[in-house]
Amino acid sequence: MTRIQLRLGLALAGLLALVVFSAGALVEHRLEVAERAEVLRSLESRARLVRASLGADTDPSEPGPALHAAVDRAARAAAARVTLIAADGRVVADSHVEPGALARLENHARRPEIVAAFSGRVGTHTRSSATTGHRYVYVGLPPGPSGVVVRLAEDLAELEAVAAARVRTLVQAGVAAVLLSLVLGILVGRRMLRPIDELRTVLAGISEGDLDRRLAWSSRDTLGEIGEVINRLADELRQRLVDLTGEKEQLGAVLHGMVEGVLVVDPDGRVVLANARLRDLFGAWGEVAGRPALEVIRRADVERAMLDAAHSTEPVVLEIAAGEDGTRQVEMHAVRFPASGEQLGTVAVFHDVTEIRRLERVRSEFVANVSHELKTPLTAILGFAETLRGEGLDAEQRDQYLEVILRHAGRLKALIEDLLELSRIEGQKAPAVGTEVDPEAVATSLLRDLAPRLAARQTEAAVCCPDPVRALVDRRALEQILLNLLDNAIKYSDEGAQIALRITRDGDRIRIDVSDDGVGIPEQDQARIFERFYRVDKSRSRDLGGTGLGLSIVKHLAQTSGGEVFVESQEGKGTTFSVLLPAA
Repeated sequence: MTRIQLRLGLALAGLLALVVFSAGALVEHRLEVAERAEVLRSLESRARLVRASLGADTDPSEPGPALHAAVDRAARAAAARVTLIAADGRVVADSHVEPGALARLENHARRPEIVAAFSGRVGTHTRSSATTGHRYVYVGLPPGPSGVVVRLAEDLAELEAVAAARVRTLVQAGVAAVLLSLVLGILVGRRMLRPIDELRTVLAGISEGDLDRRLAWSSRDTLGEIGEVINRLADELRQRLVDLTGEKEQLGAVLHGMVEGVLVVDPDGRVVLANARLRDLFGAWGEVAGRPALEVIRRADVERAMLDAAHSTEPVVLEIAAGEDGTRQVEMHAVRFPASGEQLGTVAVFHDVTEIRRLERVRSEFVANVSHELKTPLTAILGFAETLRGEGLDAEQRDQYLEVILRHAGRLKALIEDLLELSRIEGQKAPAVGTEVDPEAVATSLLRDLAPRLAARQTEAAVCCPDPVRALVDRRALEQILLNLLDNAIKYSDEGAQIALRITRDGDRIRIDVSDDGVGIPEQDQARIFERFYRVDKSRSRDLGGTGLGLSIVKHLAQTSGGEVFVESQEGKGTTFSVLLPAA
């Protein structure tokens, strides 16, 4: 039995008890009034008979044994107590009091019924008798010729007993009715509340996320309408949940896949959302939702920018150094939302611009290096050309100056050709289409072409290919890669050096190692040697005719061919450049 069923049963029982007891009390009151009125009428009639009988037999004003006997007979005949009161209030005779004891009775002149009787009315009153201690109803008749008031009194004990019995019966009936109504109310309540219990069960299931719960019953009453509304509400909630789940997954996928860090805080500065990229940028781990933004990012400048954005309608832009070693350059864009009205929060997007800044720096250095590399030969050409315009030069000097001009013009041409080649390689939108190429044959052919240079520097070069292999690469690209690596090996090796070109299979790729025992590359320079115009020994490189673009061309050709290049070197012990290319 549920609490509401008990309440319903108690309410019904209380209502029935109120009705029963109210009606019973009203009926009992009416019966008591009617019975008392009947008693008064009966007493009045009997009092008149008593007065008539006493006036015929005795003189009521003369007390004595004869009067007492007559009063006693009249009391038995009337079945009531009979009392005679003189005009001065003195009791002349009483059927319940012996004549000798009459003198001890108090004066009745002030009794209500006596006062009314002597005033000419029939007096009535109900009270407890001081003589007997019982409750009586008194009726006094106006005095007759004798001047004595005849009063009759009837004991109300029997009448009150009957009334008490009726009250007991009424109480018993009321208690039985209350118990019956309580049981009936619980049973009826259980039946009436069964749909409500089912309604509560379905709503509890929906609130816990079980959106497949539905109300099975249907009716045309109010509960039926409520059931239909709840079923429609569950359908709408399930559809909205599906939509929200899809949107959340899409948003999560977008945020997870973004290369930018995203931070969303509420108006109190607590984190609402932070994607994986932001955690990586600022080293934030664990649960971040609900934590203060400063605790998550641990950057006072970012916190100030977020506060400035929260109190401004314009975006706040800030560039900061991030990462454990501070090498990352991050550009922050923070803005409040919505742009107007009550603020709901602030969103900040962090762009990692490290590569952009590096490329800007490389571009700036490239422009400066190109300008410098072009300026040197142009200056030499202009200087010697102006000198040739002068007079007084002999044939030997003129030939020397022309030789310098030709040498710098050749260097300028090589530089421009390398720049154009590098630009062409970088401008390719798709990887180069490879064909099956025998790298051993290509290397052997290049060494034959380079034989005069090798002989001039007394340098030996050999190709080693333990197993036949074939690379999937553009032949021209492979030739340029090997030519640049061999050219560097020749330039930066002393006379009598050894150059080895080894070709091996490395998984699904071909590995080509070009090794020399030359001057080597310092460790601090190895990470930058593939940059444009970067030279370890600038003076020696220019003296040897290098443009500073060879290794950049090698790197880009290897990447566009689907491979990679790296270097191993020890200063003073030699260098090995390794190229990995796809195997056919």
